[in-house]
Amino acid sequence: MVSTVLASSLARRNIHYGWVVVATTFLTMLVTAGAMGAPGVLIRPLQDEFGWETSQISSALAVRLILFGLMGPFSAAFMNYFGVRKVIVFAMALIGSGFVGSLFMTELWQLLLLWGIVVGFGTGLTAMVLAATVSARWFTKHRGLVVGMLSASSATGQLVFLPLMAELTERYGWRGTVFFVCGMIMLAALLVLAFMRDRPSDLNLPAFGDEHVTPHLPPQGGLLAMLATPITVLKEIATTSTFWILFATFFICGLSTNGLIQTHFVTLCGDFGIVPVAAASVLAVMGIFDFFGTIGSGWLSDRFDNRWLLFWYYGLRGLSLLFLPFSNFSFYGLSIFAVFYGLDWIATVPPTVKIAADRFGREKAGLVFGWVFAGHQLGAATAAYGAGWSRTELQSYLPAFFIAGAFCLLASILAITLKKSGLHQPATATAH
Repeated sequence: MVSTVLASSLARRNIHYGWVVVATTFLTMLVTAGAMGAPGVLIRPLQDEFGWETSQISSALAVRLILFGLMGPFSAAFMNYFGVRKVIVFAMALIGSGFVGSLFMTELWQLLLLWGIVVGFGTGLTAMVLAATVSARWFTKHRGLVVGMLSASSATGQLVFLPLMAELTERYGWRGTVFFVCGMIMLAALLVLAFMRDRPSDLNLPAFGDEHVTPHLPPQGGLLAMLATPITVLKEIATTSTFWILFATFFICGLSTNGLIQTHFVTLCGDFGIVPVAAASVLAVMGIFDFFGTIGSGWLSDRFDNRWLLFWYYGLRGLSLLFLPFSNFSFYGLSIFAVFYGLDWIATVPPTVKIAADRFGREKAGLVFGWVFAGHQLGAATAAYGAGWSRTELQSYLPAFFIAGAFCLLASILAITLKKSGLHQPATATAH
């Protein structure tokens, strides 16, 4: 097989195959995130062709964001049972079918079904939990850096493809963008089939940083038992204030990123006379700065108090959102916003993952973060629909930006109310 030959070749050069898995995962998350971000440049073309209101389109996008988050804890269970490779390929097939089907839609309910449910379910299988799973299985050393890199790929993918998709939409219509997304998905699926492996033991390798191969123990019980694990963990952690503070702050994180900026920024700029390609270029700049900001956040999270990192991240994000309505949407104003907001786009992920692991233990960290990430996407869905409602009913997006900025300042305060350190085990927790 390709992966076996490549692993042997890399081993002779003292390069661990885990980095190939990271590269494949990076591309997968980049492409699926681009698919998640695509509707942000397609709202106005759909309005022009079908006559749908912004709030109607936003309702379908909100469903997509909810499923994207709620699938997180269960995607971890699917990966444990079926394997990472099979789950990713299945997810790619779902996302592709959702976009292909949309080429023939004529009714709003079809948008809800295809871009809301099908794409939401598929992208949810390759959400942040994939990054946590890959980093935990393949790396003992540099795990924080890997989480930062893969987290950056998710947010960056939502942004860097937007200028190209906006250009394709202007030249060839929104269906041209859909064809482009489908092509990216097919390419990523082929690379996953060629290079992705579930665990280092599949290639008789130790995890990077370990000396011995850890054999894989098959899952105990059937699929239903595996799917019940996220619910069991939720019951345990729901008794703690730590979980609810992380859930609340990540709800606000989603409220102020995916649901607001990713979904509505291009249309917002259009209200101020900025063409879609230029607006999408601003988002691409955010994506570039986010890439470095998130990797830097992973480095900082290994060295500083993660509570104070979250305090500064949420506080600066809130100030940048409150600044945007006063930027006059000029080149300089938007540039300042893009830099400060971009550095902070998803920098909250590494400290949040680190806190979850410190408080609930490594064994539960992935599932705990899965539920925290569900809060993120519920916040994103709230903003996706709420901002669309604001534009339809109040004829302006700006109230949504003021509200999101204020909530970010609240999140910064909530972050420092967490206890400083120490592993927390809920009273109902079972021994591992």
